[in-house]
Amino acid sequence: MHDESKQPTFDRPFPALTPAQRLYFEVNGYVIIENTLSADEVAALKSPLYCLRDELIALDDPGADGPRVRGAYLLTNLTHHRFIGHILEAAPAFTAYATHPRMVAMAEEIIGGEGRIVEINAHINSRDETADLDDEARYVFHRGIDIPYGCHEKNGLFHCSFVKTLTNLTDLGPDDGGTVVIAGSHKVDVPEHGLLEAAYADPSLIHQVIAPAGSTLLFAESLIHATGRVQSGRERVIVVCGYGTTMFPYWDCGEFSEADMPAHLHTLFKGKAHWTRGPRYRSLDQPADDRAFDLGTWNDRAPAPPDPQ
Repeated sequence: MHDESKQPTFDRPFPALTPAQRLYFEVNGYVIIENTLSADEVAALKSPLYCLRDELIALDDPGADGPRVRGAYLLTNLTHHRFIGHILEAAPAFTAYATHPRMVAMAEEIIGGEGRIVEINAHINSRDETADLDDEARYVFHRGIDIPYGCHEKNGLFHCSFVKTLTNLTDLGPDDGGTVVIAGSHKVDVPEHGLLEAAYADPSLIHQVIAPAGSTLLFAESLIHATGRVQSGRERVIVVCGYGTTMFPYWDCGEFSEADMPAHLHTLFKGKAHWTRGPRYRSLDQPADDRAFDLGTWNDRAPAPPDPQ
C-alpha cells in the first residue's frame, strides 16, 4: 500500500529565516526579506509577465471562462489594475518562482509543516486617475484565514496554515502602492470593524511595504492586509504565491498539467490526501540555513538528502 507520509520531497533550507527575522514575523505577522531575487531573476519574471498581460488584454474575454493564455486569466481587468490568476504554467519562470526552495521554505517555516502550492498570481497596477488622492486613505483590508481555524503555536512560536510570498519586481517607494498591513493583527481575534477603526485612528499601526525590486514580503493570511494606493507615476509589479498545508486544495481555478513533474515535487504541486503533514518546527535560537538557492529551473530541483541514520 502506498504510504503518502513517505512521499519524496526536495532540498530546501531550514530554518529559512534568521532568529531576528522570525522574531519580527512573530511580533508583526509579516517580514520583508530584501533581495531574495537578483536583478537578472527579476527580469526573468517581469518580461514574461508583461507579455502575458498583453496577450490576455488582446482577448475578447480574458476571464476565467474565456480561452485563457497557457492557463492564465484576468481576475481584474482595469486600465490601472491587471490581476492575473493561475500563472503557474504560463511561463517556466513562474513555475520556478513557486518552487523556489527559499520561498517554499519560508512559507513552510510559518506553516509548521510541509507546504503545497495553493495559488499563484500576479498584479500589475498603477495610479487610478479617477481617485482623489487628497481623500483619507481607506484600504480594502481583508484576511484569508481566520485565527481560530488556521493558526496554532509550537515552541512558543506562531504558525498559520495559509501563507504567502509576495515578491515585488519593481522598486517600491512610499508612493508606489506597496502592500499595507495592520501589524500584529495576525493574532488579534476581535471583530474586524473595531480593529480597523483603531488602526485608522493610529496610522503607525498600518505598515507599508517599501523595498527594492526583488524583495519578498512573507506574511500569514490571518494578517489583515490590503493593496496600497499608487500615488506615483510608476507601475507596481508583483508576483504572489500562496502556500498551504498539504491537505489544502488548489483554489486558483486551474490545475497543473503534471508534465515532467519529478516525483519529489509531487507533494508541493498536488498535496497529500491525508493529514501526514511532515512537521517542520524550529526554535527561535536556531540559526538560519543560509545556503544560496537561485530561481533555477523548476523541474531540475535537487531531491532532499536522505535522513541521517
